[in-house]
Amino acid sequence: MKNKECINNKKSINYFFYGAVSFLLLSFIFMSFYTIDAGERGIVLTFGNPNMIPKSEGLHFKIPLIQKVIKMDVKTLKYEAELSAASRDLQTVTTKIAINYRISPESSPEIYKTIGTNYADKIIYPTEQEVNKATTSKFTAEELITKREIVREEMKGLLQEKLSSRNIIVEEVSIINFDFSKTFNDAIEAKVTAEQQALAAKNKLEQVRYEAEQTIARASAEAEALRLKKQLITPELVQLSQIEVQSKSLDVQREAISKWDGQMPNTLLSGSNSILPTLQIQQTTI
Repeated sequence: MKNKECINNKKSINYFFYGAVSFLLLSFIFMSFYTIDAGERGIVLTFGNPNMIPKSEGLHFKIPLIQKVIKMDVKTLKYEAELSAASRDLQTVTTKIAINYRISPESSPEIYKTIGTNYADKIIYPTEQEVNKATTSKFTAEELITKREIVREEMKGLLQEKLSSRNIIVEEVSIINFDFSKTFNDAIEAKVTAEQQALAAKNKLEQVRYEAEQTIARASAEAEALRLKKQLITPELVQLSQIEVQSKSLDVQREAISKWDGQMPNTLLSGSNSILPTLQIQQTTI
């Protein structure tokens, strides 16, 4: 019985030993492989010392317990920061800037070795502060608004120049917002209101001026028409008009004669234009 128990115990120990070894072997095998995803680079550390040749996407082998892999993101990333600076006219300006950047894949081991994985806070943020102060000081607070695109382009050029030396590629820079002091904002609002009022007054003046020009134009046209009419009045035209008037007068007289019943009126009409003398003259003539 004792021999059987000893044999069973030995078998159990052997099973446990073989199981543990198998588990360790499988773990060792699994730990020997790793993958690098798209948009990443792998940096192999051997006892903490980085290999300066990055690993690209795919399946790779490493020595367990001796080597370690750090993954660096080489895709385009976005970094935002709010930065304060003084403008040329000594106004305090808070600028919110966003940059799109990526690290050079081939330089990822160098970046990890010299800066680490938090390179954005260590390198990008201080550089943005420096560039923002240098750029903002060249413009007045009002020019920062009116020349926003020029300010953005200057910031972009300086950031690209300074960060490229640290193997960080700046693709785009955006100025999200400018924020000024309350005093300056009130002054800008008052200026805008004054400009709007001045524009309204100018438009009103232009309207009055236009109406005056229209009145003058109409008067000039009427005067010119009258002048042309005067030029068309000739002695012959005047004589013709007199003849037309006389002709109309004779027609009236003939109509009156045709309507006369031969009886003389009891009351004579006074004045040179009375009908009686006319009738007498006509009758005498006949």
